[in-house]
Amino acid sequence: MSRFILFVAAAFFAVWHGTVSVSAQTYPQRTIKFIIPFGPGSGTDIAARLIGDKLSARWGKPVVVESRPGGDGIVSINAFISANDDHTLLLVPVGTFAVHPYSHDKLPYNADLDLVQIANVTTIILALSTPASLKLESVSDFVKLARAQPGKLNAAAAAGNSDFLLSGFLKNNDLQVAKIPYRDIMQGPNDLAEGRIQLLSSSITIVQSLMHAGKIKVLAVTSRKRAPSAPNIPTVTEAGFPAMEMESLIGVFGPRGMPNELREKLAADIKAVVAADPSIATKLQATGQVVDVRGPTEFAAGIAELRGKLANIAKALGMKSAQ
Repeated sequence: MSRFILFVAAAFFAVWHGTVSVSAQTYPQRTIKFIIPFGPGSGTDIAARLIGDKLSARWGKPVVVESRPGGDGIVSINAFISANDDHTLLLVPVGTFAVHPYSHDKLPYNADLDLVQIANVTTIILALSTPASLKLESVSDFVKLARAQPGKLNAAAAAGNSDFLLSGFLKNNDLQVAKIPYRDIMQGPNDLAEGRIQLLSSSITIVQSLMHAGKIKVLAVTSRKRAPSAPNIPTVTEAGFPAMEMESLIGVFGPRGMPNELREKLAADIKAVVAADPSIATKLQATGQVVDVRGPTEFAAGIAELRGKLANIAKALGMKSAQ
């Protein structure tokens, strides 16, 4: 009897493994959808469209990008999970959901089960920006201004680790600055340029055009190294605020239960199209992103590292994780 059970189990595994292989080899069989948490023109949107176009050519199937902003990123995550479809993928900055356990008492999803790592695509550089009209030259200048005008300044941040960094910055420096919420942070740069808010924590991508137009001053970037697209801007460590150093990963996630073989195949395809066209890296670099394609295992390790940094910030803020 035990031999019969082992035989049946082995036969089942062989059939299952063969099915997964065929699935990975024949994928995709129809249109692929990338759901993203930000609107058109964001760093995530640009990366999704550049890579999506190349994948479409490689696969011979359409790749569409659907923006689902709002709800602190939860709107896009819910749309992705509700689809329950291996042809609907989530392309999102990891920081968007990595901070949710600290900012929400209850979550409608389980990141460890519902967001299955496929590939890291880029590292996006975050920035602290102010209106050029304030004539500030450094992060220290903003701190001095905020202390001189307690309760009179406004700040905003993109959902995720940008918002988390801003909260930590304000608390650690004992600054009384009001935080203004945005459904779509793409409206933030214009408000910043017009002086309706005085500090914006976001990707450098969304402020670059107004920075070049002389309407926004980027005080510092949160990456370890200066941004290739803006080498004259100091890092937060150089500016004297090393606790704010953080790099944001942008990656692709599949639905719960997606087989590892399929995940590896998708990661390999993403890596292949990026390597085959150097202009992708050049175009993304111009938006403040650095191409950094990693497979499922390496991507998971990067997420764990980011979560560790966020946990340290949360501890400093006196925040506890809901999960």
